[in-house]
Amino acid sequence: MATVELPKTQQRGGRLEAARTVLERAIAERAFPGAAWGILHHSEAIALEAAGRLTYEHDAPAVRPETVFDLASVTKAVATTAAAMLLLDRGLLDLDMRIGDILPGFVVGMEPGSRKERVTLRMLLAHTSGLPGYVQFFHSCATAEALLRAALALQLEARPGERTEYSDPGFILLGKALEVLSGQPLDRFCAREIFVPLAMDSTRFCPPPAAHAAIPPTENDTWFRHRVIQGEVQDENASVMGGIAGHAGLFANAQDILRFAACVLAEGKTPAGRQLFQPQTVRQFAARQGEGRALGWDVPTPGGSSGKYFSPRSIGHLGFAGTSLWIDPERDLAVTLLTNRTWPDRSNQAIKQIRPLFHDAVIEALQESQQGHQ
Repeated sequence: MATVELPKTQQRGGRLEAARTVLERAIAERAFPGAAWGILHHSEAIALEAAGRLTYEHDAPAVRPETVFDLASVTKAVATTAAAMLLLDRGLLDLDMRIGDILPGFVVGMEPGSRKERVTLRMLLAHTSGLPGYVQFFHSCATAEALLRAALALQLEARPGERTEYSDPGFILLGKALEVLSGQPLDRFCAREIFVPLAMDSTRFCPPPAAHAAIPPTENDTWFRHRVIQGEVQDENASVMGGIAGHAGLFANAQDILRFAACVLAEGKTPAGRQLFQPQTVRQFAARQGEGRALGWDVPTPGGSSGKYFSPRSIGHLGFAGTSLWIDPERDLAVTLLTNRTWPDRSNQAIKQIRPLFHDAVIEALQESQQGHQ
């Protein structure tokens, strides 16, 4: 596939009207205040659009195609997994490295028979480490150092490799392991080695204060930080870590996410023709590892967020705040949807129905367009 240079704007076209209607109806029904989305097909950005506002207030600023969102767990794919791919290509990482050899605190004082010494980077990426899915470290940890110590001390809930359970603590530890292997903070490594080469100009951890007002707020936090969360990471554990973590903390707009997706679809090649990731590494990380997972990625599952049309070779990731990216190499297609569905609180779960409806409408429009040209 050829590399792609994405346009700054995209004209509204009729064939995607059903997909737009899904999102516009969702906004009207207050599933989320606003959304930005982008569609990349055969190296062309066929949509880069937005609807709604930053909040439900009638005078709130409108969401624009270039609006930057809190990506939440899409960070795991676009930053942490991508960094692991680069380090593998450079010979600094082996997927079967044991996390305890990189972060010795993980195995110091472990319970007899816990098997923590068997946990590898591959297991962290595939969510088969046996670590718990989620821990509210922020209640007892006031600093990044304390949180890391608590994550290192976690006991396994299953034997390594025995089951698949999506684990935030696993990616917290993975992010720290990558910092040790690269010799750089995760945010600096990702910026220099991934975001700059791909011209992902809006993508960063910890947006500067001057940019906060233009970023959709994610929550009116009434129980931990006791303020509106806008322009800072919503995830509480990532907040304690200073906004830079392997599991959450990245901010970006839809165009930048498509730039990243274009590189994946091009098997690691940048628009300038540079081989950022080796093709075999892209394929290796996209290969299914178990139930609903690849290495650092989700894969389509029946009734899942990607809908009913994405091919079995597709990879994607969701973010708790209402963000997503799905990439289908068979269709040469990438779709990103960015929302702040957790505003003003986390109770609304309508995004679970909206994502598959939106993705199905996109692919049905593409199929109809192809049939019309035959």
